[in-house]
Amino acid sequence: MTEKLSIPSRKQTIEENLRFIRARIREAAEKSGRSEKDVRLMAVTKTVEPVFINHAIACGIDLIGENKVQEFLGKQEYLNLDGVEAHLIGHLQTNKVRQIVPHVSMIQSVDSLKLANEIEKQCAKIDKVMDCLVEVNIAGEENKTGLPPEELEPLLAEMAKMEHVHVRGLMTVPPICPEKEKLCAYFQKMHAMFVDIGHKNIDNIDMQILSMGMSSDYVEAIECGANLVRVGSSIFGPRLY
Repeated sequence: MTEKLSIPSRKQTIEENLRFIRARIREAAEKSGRSEKDVRLMAVTKTVEPVFINHAIACGIDLIGENKVQEFLGKQEYLNLDGVEAHLIGHLQTNKVRQIVPHVSMIQSVDSLKLANEIEKQCAKIDKVMDCLVEVNIAGEENKTGLPPEELEPLLAEMAKMEHVHVRGLMTVPPICPEKEKLCAYFQKMHAMFVDIGHKNIDNIDMQILSMGMSSDYVEAIECGANLVRVGSSIFGPRLY
């Protein structure tokens, strides 16, 4: 059973974790021929109380990611989000699109034309252009969301026509792989797709963001070309459900 730390102790742990993570990001970025400024750190705030999210923000976090619409809406008013971007990174049901689009600056988990169409429809109503990433199920895992790699370009072709949706890149969650070589093969495949699509210069499709890598594999993801990593438990500690 995980022992619950006091608020001051947990805040101190968050500070220490962020220092460690930023150092690892710097090393991994340099290894891939880039600067740490080329890689954005997202704090994933699933199940994290606002007091600790706000402390991470005070420590320099300027990007948070939430998995569930209702959880984010329930704690949004308690968050100090001035100068901070909030993204939805979890699976989004079409019936929740209307609720979330006014409150986030990006949806990272677009994986179907049906969902893209609903985002277009709801954003048109509020005259907003929503930045989106298309989520790719890079290993074809049945238990994961994301579209198959072979369906990516047909979806992008349809999204390119939308006036209230702006595709800014790709996102993926690879399988858990103890072997670094196998894990990096998935990340490298994603990076190759990202670069290939970028070279095609499709109108309204900008390959600027490659979101991959979480607490267990963000170093490998950066080494393979990720420029946005989504880190939760390595910042805030084990999730307390």
